[in-house]
Amino acid sequence: MEFASYLAGERWSDHPACTHPSLAALARLVNDWSSDAKRSRLAAMVPSVIGLVSPVADERIELMLAVRAAATALPIASEPRQRALAVGLIRCEAQLDVVDPQDTTQTRELARNALDTVPLAEVWATRQLAILRGRKPRNFAPLYDAIVNVAIAGIGEACVADTDDLLAGLLERAINDCRRLMREGAPATTPRTPSTRTPATRTPATVTG
Repeated sequence: MEFASYLAGERWSDHPACTHPSLAALARLVNDWSSDAKRSRLAAMVPSVIGLVSPVADERIELMLAVRAAATALPIASEPRQRALAVGLIRCEAQLDVVDPQDTTQTRELARNALDTVPLAEVWATRQLAILRGRKPRNFAPLYDAIVNVAIAGIGEACVADTDDLLAGLLERAINDCRRLMREGAPATTPRTPSTRTPATRTPATVTG
C-alpha cells in the first residue's frame, strides 16, 4: 500500500486515498502474513489497486471482501477460527437481503459453498446466533473488518504448505471483485444500517457422529 501511494503521487502512506479502504486493509494483512521469501510477488499487484475507489458508499464491496476472505480460510482454518468465520458468513448471508436482495454479485453462493465444507462449524454458529438473537432481539450487522482479520490469520496459521499462494490468490480475486463492483456501480440506494426484520430460520445439515 505504501508503494501504491508512491505510484499514485500521494504522500507516502499505507492508507492511500487511491485504494478502497477495505481492499487496502485486506492487502496490508496479506502482506503482513506472507513469508519474507514470497512477499515480493505481491508487488506485481500494486498497479492494479491504484484507482480502485468507489465514488459512492457501496456496502456490497465490504461484504464481498469479507465473504471472499472467509470462504478462502474456512476449509483450512483451525476449529475456533472456523466457528467464528461461520458466524460471520451466516450474518453476511442475512445482510445480503438488505444490501443486495438480488445478489447480483453471487456472494451468497460463495458463502454457501464455503459453509458446506464445514457443517459442524455451521451447526455451532447457528446455535450461537440463535442464543444471541434471544438476548438481542434486533439484528446486528456483520463486522466486515473483523471477519477479514480472522480469515487472514486463519490462512496464515493453517497447517498447509501453500499459504503464500492462498494469500496471493485471495488478494488477486479481491482486486477483481472490487473492480467488477465498481464498474457495475452501486445500486440506486445502498442501505448502511442493519435490517430490523427477523431473517428466515436456517436449518443446517444434521451432523452425526
